Amino acid sequence: MDDSSDNTTEAHGDLLTPVKAAALRLLGKLGAAELSLDAVAEESGRSRADVERVFAHRDELLTALLIDAYNESAAAMEDADRAAAESGATAGGRFLAAARALRAWSIADPGRFALVYGSPVPGYHAPADTVGPASRIPAVLAGAVRGALEAGELTPPRRAVPGPPLVRPEAVELFGGVPEAPYGDLIERGIVLWSNLIGLLAFEVFSRTHDSVRDQAAFFDYGIAVAAESVGLDVPLTE
Repeated sequence: MDDSSDNTTEAHGDLLTPVKAAALRLLGKLGAAELSLDAVAEESGRSRADVERVFAHRDELLTALLIDAYNESAAAMEDADRAAAESGATAGGRFLAAARALRAWSIADPGRFALVYGSPVPGYHAPADTVGPASRIPAVLAGAVRGALEAGELTPPRRAVPGPPLVRPEAVELFGGVPEAPYGDLIERGIVLWSNLIGLLAFEVFSRTHDSVRDQAAFFDYGIAVAAESVGLDVPLTE
């Protein structure tokens, strides 16, 4: 490990990039549960004191990595959704484009996918700072579904949620209010669709489908189309 004075006199901003880069490499090698400031210091070739100048403890580092992961994956989805909308795609086409963007990000960086969607890190509790970035991903998906509703592109459901709404007020706010009948349970269905998307990605990233699926990309598109039927959304696989 290099403990030279040149490293210890680096500015906070100069240290941030190499420290994060080292932490990301370790995510892929060890997983989030094994991430520590000592390991990051060794991986980055700097002292622990240097690392602590950027992140006082491991939880601060994990939070920064989580926020980056949420923001970068959401940005990829937002860009894909915007491009699809500008090209005249249907709401189903927009949804597929955003889902494909998240898949590309997940496959390119399985360590960060596991950080966000894998097993919880023992002893770590994500702070409120992560809520806003985390909300960007479902907001993209909700926007596509909302667009389909407003454009009359949804097929009415055959089953309604029994009893009172099953979602929290925050989910209703993110969607823009509870839709009128016969789409009163569209938010609940949208959360099911969101969970199906993450499940498809988890199966692929964690190699659960490699022994049974010949074409992962085509199967993903098919899975999205099938899952989207639960909200009455038609996903054209030719787009």
